[in-house]
Amino acid sequence: MPPPSDIVKVAIEWPGAFPKLMEIDQKKPLLAIIKEVCEGWSLGNHENFALQIADATNFYITEKNRNDIKNGSILRLTTSPYQTAVQLHERIQSSSMDAKLEALKDLANASRDITFAQEFINLDGISLLTQMVESGNDFGDLLSFTLTAFVELMDHGIVSWDTFSVAFIKKIASYVNKSAMDTAVLQRSLAILESMVLNSQDLYHKVAQEITIGQLIPHLQGTDQDIQTYTIAVINALFLKAPEEKRQEMAHILAQKQLRSIILSNVIRSPTPINDEMAHQLYMLQVLTFNLLEDRMMTKMDPQDQAQRDIIFELRRIAFDVECAPNNSGSIEKRKSMYTRDYKKLGFINHVNPAVDFTQIPPGMLALDNMLYFARHHQDAYIRIVLENSSREDKHECPFGRSSIELTKMLCEILKVGVLPSENCHDFHPMFFTHDRSFEEFFCICIQLLNKTWKEMRATSEDFNKVMQVVREQIMRALTLKPNSLDQFKSRLQNLSYTEILKIRQSERMNQEDFQSRPILELREKIQPEIMELIKQQRLNRLCEGTCFRKISSRRRQDKFWYCRLSPNHKVLHYGDLEECPQGEVPHDSLQDKLPVADIKAVITGKDCPHMKEKGALKLNKEVLELAFSVLYESDEYLNFIAPDRHEYCVWTDGLNALLGKEMTSDYTKSDMDTLLSMEMKLRLLDLENIQIPEAPPPIPKEPSNYDFVYDCN
Repeated sequence: MPPPSDIVKVAIEWPGAFPKLMEIDQKKPLLAIIKEVCEGWSLGNHENFALQIADATNFYITEKNRNDIKNGSILRLTTSPYQTAVQLHERIQSSSMDAKLEALKDLANASRDITFAQEFINLDGISLLTQMVESGNDFGDLLSFTLTAFVELMDHGIVSWDTFSVAFIKKIASYVNKSAMDTAVLQRSLAILESMVLNSQDLYHKVAQEITIGQLIPHLQGTDQDIQTYTIAVINALFLKAPEEKRQEMAHILAQKQLRSIILSNVIRSPTPINDEMAHQLYMLQVLTFNLLEDRMMTKMDPQDQAQRDIIFELRRIAFDVECAPNNSGSIEKRKSMYTRDYKKLGFINHVNPAVDFTQIPPGMLALDNMLYFARHHQDAYIRIVLENSSREDKHECPFGRSSIELTKMLCEILKVGVLPSENCHDFHPMFFTHDRSFEEFFCICIQLLNKTWKEMRATSEDFNKVMQVVREQIMRALTLKPNSLDQFKSRLQNLSYTEILKIRQSERMNQEDFQSRPILELREKIQPEIMELIKQQRLNRLCEGTCFRKISSRRRQDKFWYCRLSPNHKVLHYGDLEECPQGEVPHDSLQDKLPVADIKAVITGKDCPHMKEKGALKLNKEVLELAFSVLYESDEYLNFIAPDRHEYCVWTDGLNALLGKEMTSDYTKSDMDTLLSMEMKLRLLDLENIQIPEAPPPIPKEPSNYDFVYDCN
């Protein structure tokens, strides 16, 4: 007979003694269990002891997490969190450098556990660490482990960042500002500065006074990608928290210090492959840079502002090589007529007062900025487009002004200008780091593409929206290929002509074609269960391979992972913590925890997951919510997941639902079903090519009057 669900069989270690096999009753108070264990080894003062998980984490067992103990777990009897905190608090103040170093190593390791962290913080441990840093007496490994312990303790979110003195900030900043600094100390210092800036507006101002972009730049010119990542993270944090009026000033300083070209040569074009965290920081920098355009994008043009109207006069002057006539030359009516004619040639909707065209937001004044940049920096292409279209009489002219305004709006939508960066995205484009005015250059390439596509489509003004849809598709398809430079982007667009887009659309339409005749529909219904079974097997095979999941906490970068995989017989989920994300599969025997599939009651997704309802989860964005799912087992126990991406989320939720005998409902299942069903249908109908399949089967002929024509084989 199996043991009750509340009884857990474990092994318990004690240094210098033989491990004990023991049955733990989960309904029994934890203190009573610890007392029983201590008595078995004749240890007094049981209140000074605690149980730990005997693995690399060394996490303490508490009433809150005791249900994580599984059958077969190995526990360790050790001193209680309070006693350990008191001992370490004393040891890190030792006069012996060697003893102090060992104590700080132990503290850095123990601080990852929130139970210990709470006890150490209650002893004013954070203040002690900050005093040690401010004193400036420790260097090298001593300082490195002091800062590591500080970062780990602050990660738990128990202490507010606003409590730190200016002296401490200055000291941390000094480690970053030094040209030759221990790598570990520099890394921790950058992490502390980033957290200070992100978690406190008051600390942002203090850090901004101590750190300049010029002092951060040298850290990007090294070869250590971790240091480069932390450096860009600090720059992003300063950018994100800067007041609106200071962001443009900061962007100007970044341009002066050639940050973009340094990142391009030392990071993007470095022989070291870009890891996920670096990709995320580059994406953040890309988004924050483009968000500087939001102010111009949301600024309407004032038709009465002479300085703004002069920009439109400049567009006219460059296009038609005319100087602005003095106010007293010619009659007013004649000048108005001349301006109206030229503004019509420039493709504005309002020929009399084109300033009105720029009162639409978005794109507001940003569209006019782009047009002026194009006219000044790509003058030949600008003049060619304007004159080429203004001289046409067949209604096929492409309106440059209207096109530029709509294109600018489209590019802002594609690049999500004005939208805050996502916490989980790594989608940066290397080509935007190859030019100081990348958005304007992007526009210049796309406006020429629009003009070319307009001609290929032989479009008229009635086809304007159709042309814009094709241009959007061309741009999106070219961006998907992640070109390394603007020239490469331009050449990709050359290969995506209107004819090519039509071919791609036709090919995709054929692949997704849904035949509606009754015989075809009946065949689809017959094939569908076979395809669904194939998808189910693929999902279960992927679960057997397993996936590495990241643990989410208050700070994004923590490099804490766990792995989960399904056993080959589909009966048990094996899972366990890892030090780093592995390249291949993790063997079952190295994963210490198990969950029988038979015990799983349900799969919960999104905001209904328990780990999405926790206090710290309120800061998580929509993307993280969409990647969260939990497995409910027993009465109220959960195994919580946050998938690395949408694909893994769909694979795991589908696989778990398949194990429970439920329907697989993810977007990927639908997509796979459509693709595989379409392929199978085409293969089966290959012999019927060019044969018309009737909507209804042919009628069965009447029975013959006699069967004399039947041959008797006997």
